[in-house]
Amino acid sequence: MDRGLRLLHLVADAPGGLTVTEAANRLGIGRAAVYRLVSALTGHGMLRRDGDGRLRLGAGLLHLARRAQPLLAEGALPALRRLAEQAGATAHLTVVEGGEGVALAVVEPSSTSFHVAYRAGARHPLGQGAAGRAILAGRAGVAEPVSSSGELQAGAYGLAAPVLDVPGLEASVGVVALAPLDVDTIGPHVLAAARAITAALS
Repeated sequence: MDRGLRLLHLVADAPGGLTVTEAANRLGIGRAAVYRLVSALTGHGMLRRDGDGRLRLGAGLLHLARRAQPLLAEGALPALRRLAEQAGATAHLTVVEGGEGVALAVVEPSSTSFHVAYRAGARHPLGQGAAGRAILAGRAGVAEPVSSSGELQAGAYGLAAPVLDVPGLEASVGVVALAPLDVDTIGPHVLAAARAITAALS
């Protein structure tokens, strides 16, 4: 099992896929052993071979990821509820899926007359909006809050921070509002939510 999981990680980290020989060399095992692992993993849809015979991740992993998403959302909800009330703004957890940011969980504040309606499942490019750009900052090891103004929706303001140190997860937590968000006031709450979500999911 350990070798199979290591093989999945190797393939995931190889954008162009891997040959069996490359996988064997990196795992430090024989090609015959890799073929056995590949056979088992392709049988479960976790790996596939492209037209050139290179190993790539299979659609079975997407199925597992979708099954895990409700668990991620559930773990993040307490921190999101607290953040929404503290900021008086709609709070959200955004994760990377297929090269885009996807709102996995959204909590609206209970104390405001008006707030941004943000739909769970909404997608956007990682380079646009505070949530996506916070994820990109997290890839660079930067944990500071990122702000945005009107990048995804005219008149909407965002503030987000990356969720770091959760193995296998690229995510951010943030808020979106109809008025500018003060980084000095709201930023610490966003950072605290990111830390709380890391603790809940680790």
